[in-house]
Amino acid sequence: MVRSQSIGLLLSLALAIPAASQLSAQTPNPNPVLSPAGTRPPGRGQGPAAQPGLPNPERNAGGRPIHNEADRAARWKVVAMPYSRAGLTAAEQQMIAKLADACHLMDEIYLRQSDLGGWALYHATSNADMARLYSINGSRWDLADRNTPVIGEEPLVPGHELYPFGTTSAVIEKYAAAHPEQKAALYSPWTVVRSAPLDLDPTQSPPVASVADHLYTYPYHEAYAEWVKPMVADLRAAAKLSPDLAFAHYLNLRADALLSDDYYASDVAWLDLKNPKIDLIFAPYETYLDGVLGVKTSYGGAILVRNEAESRKLAMYQQHEAAMQQALPIPAEDRPSKEGQATPMEVVDAPLRAGDLHYGYQAVADNLPNDPRIHAEKGSKKIFFKNFMDARVEYVVLPVAQKMLTAAQIKDVSGEGYLTGVILHEISHGLGPAYAQVNGKQVAINEAIGPAYSGLEEAKADVTGIYLAKWLVDQKLLPQSELNGIYASYVAGVFRTLRFGTAEAHGRAELMEFNVLLEHGALAMGGDGKYSIDYGAMPAAVASLAQQLLTFEAHGDHAGVEAWFAKYDVMPTALTQALASTREIPVDITPEFELAHGVRP
Repeated sequence: MVRSQSIGLLLSLALAIPAASQLSAQTPNPNPVLSPAGTRPPGRGQGPAAQPGLPNPERNAGGRPIHNEADRAARWKVVAMPYSRAGLTAAEQQMIAKLADACHLMDEIYLRQSDLGGWALYHATSNADMARLYSINGSRWDLADRNTPVIGEEPLVPGHELYPFGTTSAVIEKYAAAHPEQKAALYSPWTVVRSAPLDLDPTQSPPVASVADHLYTYPYHEAYAEWVKPMVADLRAAAKLSPDLAFAHYLNLRADALLSDDYYASDVAWLDLKNPKIDLIFAPYETYLDGVLGVKTSYGGAILVRNEAESRKLAMYQQHEAAMQQALPIPAEDRPSKEGQATPMEVVDAPLRAGDLHYGYQAVADNLPNDPRIHAEKGSKKIFFKNFMDARVEYVVLPVAQKMLTAAQIKDVSGEGYLTGVILHEISHGLGPAYAQVNGKQVAINEAIGPAYSGLEEAKADVTGIYLAKWLVDQKLLPQSELNGIYASYVAGVFRTLRFGTAEAHGRAELMEFNVLLEHGALAMGGDGKYSIDYGAMPAAVASLAQQLLTFEAHGDHAGVEAWFAKYDVMPTALTQALASTREIPVDITPEFELAHGVRP
């Protein structure tokens, strides 16, 4: 059946669940931008076990937790994200208001890329906690509970709304082989794949069986034209208000890109900005929603206000990024030169986020753009969100370290050590091979690796960054006295992320990292149930893992990556028991933006 036939079933279920006022005193996040839409046919299946370190709720026969929406919502720490107007002129504030309008429209697109059924849920339910969970996750599936459904029993759909329901990579591969003229469009990062024409409502799109009869592809700027066109108008209006001519030029080029899905010129202009006072992430960059091919992007955005004092501290890393590339433990042909490339780095506060930066996992840094052509020719920009990083360290990382690490090493964990690890993580996203070499051909790494790419790339950035911390100490660019603190803060961050489980790319990456470090003896559990770090064993363990992950990317080794994660993405019983001590600690923060709808200078 088509998805519209199941809307009534989902809405009936949503209406049958009591209002949150009858169950708890929780209040919904006021920030989501939401509209009605359809849903997929309901599925059935046993849900996974509760997350380690989180409450273990009673579940129904299908695996969905029973009426625990308030408990689920309480796992996330609501943190106010103020909008400081200090130092901003009237014109700059008016410009930011226009950028905020564009961000709200971007949320509209992202939520349609993520989960049409969630739209129906949000507008039907009177349960404020359920609505709040949707506003946190951007879908019906709970990231903090291995993507079990908030309502109903349908498991997470790997392709979200980027493909027809039921599409698998095998379906796409077979169809592309039979229709080679459509292959480029099917694999494009900026197309929606449909089983029905664009003028037919998505809820009427039939599911795809093992062999697709006909697939349609539509560029993002056509599929989402209703929101793209006013976003473009907002960016052009903001450009007219900008006192920074280079930033205005970037905004106009980005507006052009939104109408063509060709982001190359605007990405180059973005990297060429020189220490902008106000900056903007605004494009479909990340592929976290695409569990089918691992190539299709989701829209994400953030308004950025530069922290000048903190940004100046990044000069050392900028100066030595090219040398870091050459220090990687892989052959020279797999580490192309970074000499002469742009390495802009900014410490910023983000008074508003949109799309994939707004929902779910709250990133504390970013390395963009992801286009390998840009990486090879220009480099990338590293952005560190100070307001989000401070909140994560205060509310999650330090409390988790108190529960998980041996008492003697808790003192080694610090905000400074965590920041250094995050800086090197983001730098490392731009290091290593630019492309994979597969059967003598140059192939985009994410295309070669497939859906496992997101987890692999996050692990590569983690481990390569910690490898480079030791290199910087050896080069006397960082004090030797800071190294153990960097290691300890990294491990504390791993424990924090493990509480997401493997449903999320970072969680999958760091469970693998944890198990490899355990295997190498760099981590060990003591008799008190706390973990200790063998600082002497860390360098060799990290170097070995960094070499392995970088080699997977250089060779585009899809089978090797899948086998590696299958071996190491197993949650040890002892770790599950240890993480239980962190149940009262938030799994992550969720922002409450002052710069929400209607806020103006």
